[in-house]
Amino acid sequence: MNIGILTGGGDCPGLNSVIRAVVRKTSQLGHHVIGIRDGWKGLLELNYTELNKGSASGILHLGGTILGTSRTNPFAKEGGPQKVIDNIKKLGLDVLVAIGGDDTLGVAYKLYGMGINTIGVPKTIDNDLSATDFTFGFDSAVNIVMNALDNLHSTAESHHRVLVVEVMGRHAGWIATYGGLAGGADYILIPEKPFTIDEVCDSIKRRQASGRKFSIIVAAEGAVLKESDEVITKDVKKDAFGHVMLGGIGKFLCAEIEKRTGAECRDVVLGHLQRGGSPTAFDRILATRYGIAAVDLIEKKDFGKMVALRGNKIVAVSLEEGVQRAKTVDMDIYEIARTFFG
Repeated sequence: MNIGILTGGGDCPGLNSVIRAVVRKTSQLGHHVIGIRDGWKGLLELNYTELNKGSASGILHLGGTILGTSRTNPFAKEGGPQKVIDNIKKLGLDVLVAIGGDDTLGVAYKLYGMGINTIGVPKTIDNDLSATDFTFGFDSAVNIVMNALDNLHSTAESHHRVLVVEVMGRHAGWIATYGGLAGGADYILIPEKPFTIDEVCDSIKRRQASGRKFSIIVAAEGAVLKESDEVITKDVKKDAFGHVMLGGIGKFLCAEIEKRTGAECRDVVLGHLQRGGSPTAFDRILATRYGIAAVDLIEKKDFGKMVALRGNKIVAVSLEEGVQRAKTVDMDIYEIARTFFG
C-alpha cells in the first residue's frame, strides 16, 4: 500500500514523532510511505520525498517538521481541489495521513467527501480541536509559557512592574489558562470570558494596596473586550483560511493599565517561541500513539477518521466530528485559576 503523509498549518513540537511512528509501523507491515512537503502546497506542486526507517530515524526529539509546512488552502485556489486529487492519483497514493489542526483536517474531510481516503491526526498547540481531550503540541507550549512566567516573576518584582504576557489562543484560551495557572499568573484573559479593562485594573490596584507592587497578566491573543465584543488586532490581514492575523492585546492593555493605575507596564509577546523547541515527554508519547493508531486505521481501511485521545485511550472519531466546532476552555479549570487573581 502507498501511504502519503503531510503536516499542515503552524508547526509545533511532536510532528516529527508522528512521522517517525507512521514510518516505523508501516515499514514493519511492508507499506511504502511518501512524505508530502510543505502541507497541501506540496500536493498542489507535486513536491514530495520518499520516507523510510533511515530518513525517519533520530527525529523523535526534534521540534518542527522534517516535511515542512504551510497554511495553503487548496479549496481557496481555482481548480485547487481537483489538482490535489490528480496529484494523489499520479503518486499512486492509497491513503493520505494529514497531520494538523481544524484547517488542515477540514481539507482532509472535504477530500474524503470527494472520494479520497484520508486519515487525520490532531495537532494544535491551542488544544481547541473538538472530539479529543488533548492535541499534541499543547503540553509543550504550556511548559514554555510556564517557564517564561517563572523567569518574568523576578524582573517584574524587582522593578515593581506590571507585565502583560501575550500568548497564542485565537478562539480558545487553553494555553493562557494552563500556562497561567502553572506559572502563577495574577490575572488570565481568555476568549471565552470577555473582560473589562476596569476589572483588570481593579485587580492590580488590590495587589498594590496589599503591598504587592507587581503583577503578571497572561492574555490570550483572542481575548475579547466586553465593551465592544471584539478582539484586538494589529491589522486586518487574513491568512489563506480567512483568519484575521491577531496580536496587539499586550501593548493595548499596557497603555490602559499605565493610564488608569499609574503602574509601569511592559508587554511581552511570546509568539513563535511557544511553537519551538523539543516536545515534552507527554507530547512525544501522545504523538507516537497517534501515529501508530493512524496506521491501525489504515490497516482496517477505516478511512475518513481522526485519531483522538479520550481519557487515556486512543479512539477513532469521524473527521467531521473532529472539525465541526472549536473546543473551548473547561471553565472549571478557569475558575480554579480565578482563585489566584488579584
